[in-house]
Amino acid sequence: MTAIRNVFVSFFCLSLCAFAQTADELVSKNIQAHGGIEKIKAISSLRMTGNFDASGFKAMVGQESKRPNLLRQTFTVQGMTQIQAYDGSSAWQISPFGGKKDAELMGESKALHDLVEGADFDGPLVDYAAKGNTIEYLGHDQVDGDDAYKLKVTLKNGDIFYYYLDPDTFLEIQIERQQFVRGSLRESVSLLGSYKPVNGVMFPFSIESGPKNDPDSRGKVTMTKIEANIGLEDKGFKMPAAPASSAAQPKTGAK
Repeated sequence: MTAIRNVFVSFFCLSLCAFAQTADELVSKNIQAHGGIEKIKAISSLRMTGNFDASGFKAMVGQESKRPNLLRQTFTVQGMTQIQAYDGSSAWQISPFGGKKDAELMGESKALHDLVEGADFDGPLVDYAAKGNTIEYLGHDQVDGDDAYKLKVTLKNGDIFYYYLDPDTFLEIQIERQQFVRGSLRESVSLLGSYKPVNGVMFPFSIESGPKNDPDSRGKVTMTKIEANIGLEDKGFKMPAAPASSAAQPKTGAK
């Protein structure tokens, strides 16, 4: 019985190792499909511009990012621009659509989670173990009737991403997110396509995203330009100081 038990334990351990190795192999193939780790790490900054469309509602969008975790996003409609940014330690925003012209720190929200997680310059798959993320291979699944490899990525903060990889290219074609905000589960999905190379690295130029269970509420971003390794200063990601009020101005005149 002891011998049988030892064989079973050995087989079980080997099975677990093979399972983990399969996840690592898929991550490795995904990184290679994007251009390889050397080309990915050679990019230090990005500027993206594109058009947003949600059932006829249109806007211009922009994003600037810089290693290791600086991010600034803009959303422009009718001459007004909303800004959301992360400076590596805190997130802030300017929301003119709500009548607010001054920068303010962002409170706990899904937008905050999206911003902080999006600031990871290389994404959760690259150097995932060093970031405290874990990855499991969940086998095959389908995206719009097509076969896909499915990876479960659990971030250090507990949020979960499900990556669906094209079995031919190994690029991600869908990402589902389960984020925990104020104790509530928020689910969303992104569909990615129209990949093109930028400095030797493949980027999606088409991204449709929104609530997982409400396709009609999703919006689509079509990238018009992605630039790599441009000069971006760190101060551009910092929250602007509030304008001095008249009450704070020094008084002049005779005493």
